Amino acid sequence: MEQKLTLSFKPKEVTKRLLSGLTKRAQDVMVNRYGLGAKASKLTLDAIGKKYGITRERVRQIENHSLISIRKSKSYKDAEPIFVELKALILELGGVISEKDLLKYLSKDVSIQNHFHFILVVGEDFKRDKENDHLHHRWNVDPELSKKIESALRNLYSKLSDDELVFEGDIITSFLEEVKDLNEKYKNEEVIKRWLSLSHKIDKNPLGEWGKSSSANVNAKGMRDYAFLVIRKHGSPIHFKEVAKAITQYFDKKAHVATTHNELIKDPRFVLVGRGLYALSEWGYMSGVVKDVIKKILAKEGPLTKDKIIEKVLKERYVKENTILVNLQNPKFFKKDKDNRYSNV
Repeated sequence: MEQKLTLSFKPKEVTKRLLSGLTKRAQDVMVNRYGLGAKASKLTLDAIGKKYGITRERVRQIENHSLISIRKSKSYKDAEPIFVELKALILELGGVISEKDLLKYLSKDVSIQNHFHFILVVGEDFKRDKENDHLHHRWNVDPELSKKIESALRNLYSKLSDDELVFEGDIITSFLEEVKDLNEKYKNEEVIKRWLSLSHKIDKNPLGEWGKSSSANVNAKGMRDYAFLVIRKHGSPIHFKEVAKAITQYFDKKAHVATTHNELIKDPRFVLVGRGLYALSEWGYMSGVVKDVIKKILAKEGPLTKDKIIEKVLKERYVKENTILVNLQNPKFFKKDKDNRYSNV
């Protein structure tokens, strides 16, 4: 577990000092724009403009002029140790981090997050990159590093197939392959996971498996998707009652046993391989009842003895040997030759 880093300053006190040199109206604009008041809500340019009877463009001008004034002020110069401390923390977190993750790391309180956000906006060492087709809003203190991480994430995404699921350790290894020339200090699991979370095209499911965020295997949206992930994690045939129980456990979704069973029956991703036991069809299990399995085996292998048929069917179905024998005795579907080998009718 990563040790949480702490800062020596109180953000609300810092923003108060930074705003102190502005006119009363400029202070009020900045407080409302960045949610620095008693209420954490932020007002739009239009809302602030209506309050003062001015255009949104004029509000924008006041905001930009205020930021320039703050950066030229004595209070900004006095706050230099604070900016240095915050920059050092961001470097420790990986040098580039999503805005959401950074603010959440700094505080769980939205009001305090707003003050930290304002300090980041004011500080000239901090660069905010807007969300694009691949990455979330993010902050960095090293633009070159930020470009390398974005490129690595795009390359990693391009190598994932649409419904592929990758264990966390494997995707971290794959990502490290993309950033071999980076400083070793960044090459730790927590930093890599933060970098992975920058992407909104790569994500992980509640079971900790990574893949394309567009895949139902990552962003599961219904009982069938939840069931698929549960059975896949289990790794072998599992009873539908256990599937329902696991869905509730892993996804915090109430899964009724009967409903779960019905969904499994309807979806071709699942194969009934025994009394209430389901497997994934991608594991190679044959579909159909025991009779159908026997027919497919004989169609593929040709005539077989009773013992061979039992052996092969038991690899596909969790049933009693007698169930297989009873099916073999049906003359509508199977016939026996003089060498006691069975074939399809």
